[in-house]
Amino acid sequence: MKIAVIEDNVSVAKGIAYVLRDRGHAVDLIHDGQEADVFLRNEGADVIILDINLPRLDGITVLQNLRARGDNRPVLLLTARSTTDDRITGLDAGADDYLIKPFEMAELEARVRALARRRDIPVLQPLSIGSLSYDPQTRQILAQGQALDLPRRELSVFESMILVLGRTVSKSQLLDQVYGTGADVDEQVVEVYVSRLRKRLRPHGVEIRVQRGLGYVMQETGT
Repeated sequence: MKIAVIEDNVSVAKGIAYVLRDRGHAVDLIHDGQEADVFLRNEGADVIILDINLPRLDGITVLQNLRARGDNRPVLLLTARSTTDDRITGLDAGADDYLIKPFEMAELEARVRALARRRDIPVLQPLSIGSLSYDPQTRQILAQGQALDLPRRELSVFESMILVLGRTVSKSQLLDQVYGTGADVDEQVVEVYVSRLRKRLRPHGVEIRVQRGLGYVMQETGT
């Protein structure tokens, strides 16, 4: 699942991102309301975690703009304001749920899961390539009925490519999928993950080809 975390407190945002990424989600971090408004107009996210107090454009306005565009993606509002009126304001603006700071990370995770279930994020069917079968729901890869365990980062790279099988995926797209948009990570890290993944997949009839200047494409061996 792809989650946008819009929070101006960098340490709080990084803490949320760390936990969610550890659970296998792709996380985009945005720390500014105006940047968030632009991001949400142009980028995808399955769930949005949105703080109210943001620089340049407050979270309520960002939320109102989102709903005015007919965008119904689920939004979990983060607020330090615990009064009933403030909560009503957020819900009336279009929030699906809210969480009052400070909060326990386990509760935030539970609320994100509930929002994903409530909005019926599309269920993807199992996919096959070579001798591998991949279930997007469990994030499990099977090789002739046996689980193929991949390190978390390599699994994210694999998912990025199998979900658009046969199409080229750029380094920047892979980087966004693994770390989230705007992460301060060099693109050469992607080359390392792809190289390791290529070696793991080759015995199963799967190869990752380099499209020079464009990125990578996953294919069955010999196609």
